[in-house]
Parts: sequence; C-alpha cells; structure tokens
Amino acid sequence: MHTEADGLDLRHHGDAEVRDDGAALVDLAVNVRAGTPPAWLREHVAASLGSLAAYPDGRAARAAVAARHGLPVERVLLTAGAAEAFVLLARALKVRRPVVVHPQFTEPEAALRDAGHTVGRVLLRAADGFRLDPAAVPEDADLVVVGNPTNPTSVLHPADVLASLARPGRTLVVDEAFMDAVPGEREALAGRTDVPGLVVLRSLTKTWGLAGLRIGYVLADPETVAGLERAQPLWPVSTPALAAAEACVAPRALAEAAHAAHRVAADRDRLVAGLTVFAGAGVRVVGPAEGPFVLVGVPDGAAIRHRLRDLGYAVRRGDTFPGLGGGWLRLAVRDRATTEGFLSALERTLTATEPA
Repeated sequence: MHTEADGLDLRHHGDAEVRDDGAALVDLAVNVRAGTPPAWLREHVAASLGSLAAYPDGRAARAAVAARHGLPVERVLLTAGAAEAFVLLARALKVRRPVVVHPQFTEPEAALRDAGHTVGRVLLRAADGFRLDPAAVPEDADLVVVGNPTNPTSVLHPADVLASLARPGRTLVVDEAFMDAVPGEREALAGRTDVPGLVVLRSLTKTWGLAGLRIGYVLADPETVAGLERAQPLWPVSTPALAAAEACVAPRALAEAAHAAHRVAADRDRLVAGLTVFAGAGVRVVGPAEGPFVLVGVPDGAAIRHRLRDLGYAVRRGDTFPGLGGGWLRLAVRDRATTEGFLSALERTLTATEPA
C-alpha cells in the first residue's frame, strides 16, 4: 500500500502528446478510435443543433441507456464524460479510506485528492502481468476503484474477481470506459444488480470519437445515483451530447460497435506480433492485451519516445502512471498501414545510436 503523493503528474493524459507541435504527428497516444465519429453520428448530432434554445432534457437518453443495459432509469446517471463521474464520486461519497488500484487511469485519484481525501494505492506488478489479487485490497477500504479493461495495461480482469471485492459498506467503482472495445463485452459488470455497492462507469467518447462532446454515464443503485445527481450542476449534459448518447446505445450502433471491437482485436494482434519481433532489443508487451491499446516495456522510454516524435509518431509516456516507471509506453491500436509505419519507425529508433 502506498498512500503518499509522489510527485507524479496525475493530470497528464495522452492528448498532451499531440497538442501544439505534436498536432502533425501520427497519433498513437490517444485511445479514441481513429476514423470517428462516423458520418451518421455526426449528422445525428448536427440535427440536434436546432434545439439549442431549449434547456437540455435528458429523459430520453437516460431511458435509452437504461434499456441498453436492462436497468430501470433510476440506476442511470448521464455525465459529461466519465471524467465528470470521478469528480462527482469524490465529492458526493462519504468515504474514509479510498483505494485506487494502479496502474490505471489517473483521474480517479486526482479527483479524490482534490476533494481532500487521502488515497491509498494498490500497485499491481509487471511480474504478475498486472493481474489483480483481491487479497491485496485492504479489508477496511470503503471505496475501491479499478479499471476493466485497465488503462494503460490493457488487462481484462475476470468479472468474478472484481465482484469478489464487494463488501458491506464499500463502494466498488469499476471503470468500463473501454469495455465496448472488448468483443462480446466479456467480463463486464454493467447491468449487474447483484453486486452490493457496485458503481460502473461507461464512456461513449472512445469507441465513437466523441471526446470533444463529453458524454458518459454511471450505473449504480438508485440511492447512489441520486446522491451523485445532487452533486451535479443543473443541465450538466448538453443537448448534442444527449442526442449522441441516445444514438450510441441504439441497436444499430451496438452492432457497429461490436463489429469495430473485432476489427480492433485483429489490428491489436497485428501490432503485438510486430512488437514481439523486437524482444531481443528489450521490448516486452504486457499480455494478453484486451483493450484498444497495449502497454510496452522498452529500455529507455523517454529517449525512445523522443526519437519516435522525430520520426513523426506520438506515443503515450508511461511514467505518469503510479506503478510504472520511465521504461513504459502505451500504444493505441491503429489500422494495418499505420501499424506497419510505426513498427518501421520503432526499428529505426531501437537501432539508432543517437537521436534521429
């Protein structure tokens, strides 16, 4: 257990790699699926602009999300992206000992710290493949946050292992922001009502390319949803975002997302196979990777990342994630041509004796 802040920039995210002078780089740093949003979704969102004079009415979108997961609407809360949900949880829940399982998305811990909480860390180990041992979570933790599949490790934890973390008086937050990129959404807990204290977070920004629109949702028991809703400002989700939410949980969209998940899996397998060729140069891939990204260990993360930038590729640094050091990079899964170009650049980087 680690409870002290250690100087990590918990608010560093992949988009920082492609801002300003990084805007022209090939983007393997941000986990939003390339080529999105699709034209039909852009048109649907655009059609909502005629309603901007009215205050947002989230009832239809909330009902659509509830139906998608087979839940009553009282168990659904729409949010301005999953990131807002972390802030609401940190501010609204009365907890004494929150614990975050790392390495994972850093915003939950950042939000908890900003709300005045002392945050415990459970650090998963590379030697264990970053798999979760439930016994590592302190029994007295009354809030546990874990990602599934976990960003940045791409590990998919078994649903029964996560469910075993539930305890009386404990809130169990499972971040499923990337679950719709897993074929069949296997190991998902969304829609489950038999796990006490379960809170599931979902994002619609990754698969559908809506990071700029900010839309996600919380699935939890009605009392928790009501408490989080009281912590929200009025009209927290815009009319275009509500339109997107309703569209993205419709049967047509779910079928498209399922197809995309299989395509991402095939593209990921191609990336992983290409990376294993460099094992002799010290490259190691955390596996089995199950998300739309892979975590890669390299001999010198900072040097390799800078050389890749010189060759036109942006990747996500790993050293801002608790539990990872400078020898880790996260790579978003892209199409065959992009992957082949990247692997060629990585080969040049690994064999360079000085920055390119």
